[in-house]
Amino acid sequence: MRNFIKYFLQGLLYIAPLGVTIYVLYFILIKLNDFSEQLFPIFIPGLGLLILITFIFIVGYIGTKLISQPITNWFNRQMNKAPLIKIIYFSVKDLLSAFVGKEKKFKNPVLVRVNKSSNLEKIGFITQTDLSNLGITEKKVTVYFPHSYAFSGELFIVPVEDITPLDVNASEVIKFIISGGISKNSNN
Repeated sequence: MRNFIKYFLQGLLYIAPLGVTIYVLYFILIKLNDFSEQLFPIFIPGLGLLILITFIFIVGYIGTKLISQPITNWFNRQMNKAPLIKIIYFSVKDLLSAFVGKEKKFKNPVLVRVNKSSNLEKIGFITQTDLSNLGITEKKVTVYFPHSYAFSGELFIVPVEDITPLDVNASEVIKFIISGGISKNSNN
């Protein structure tokens, strides 16, 4: 009986937020439809839904700009003050955002010849094409090689002539590399 009650309550924890959200949105939609019928002499189908969607968008926008971003900015400033923590935190943050962030950095998959005599090649991603800030003026680029079955990798500086661009979706390539080459293209 204890397990039944435990799982029942756990189920409520999973369902209640969704159920309450749906109920509140439904209730607001009904009230908005009633209000729009009183406001306008003619019935405009979907006006209540349009008002609700606009309201939710505005709340999300304001929440992001006035609450979420200031807190994130404050936290980043605090992390920036701690020398060792700063290096670790921002390196991991940049790596994660490169994979799943708004501005994915790994979008140029390439095949790189790493050994000319045996024609050994590796799959990676071009991350920088201008290395003049490092004092490297030759035609070289940086290529990141993710490790299989790990969230790590290596960065190589590679001559441009050893690179072959791959005309493949970058997310499929990263999935292929991280899976150790066993992942198949999801479009097949």
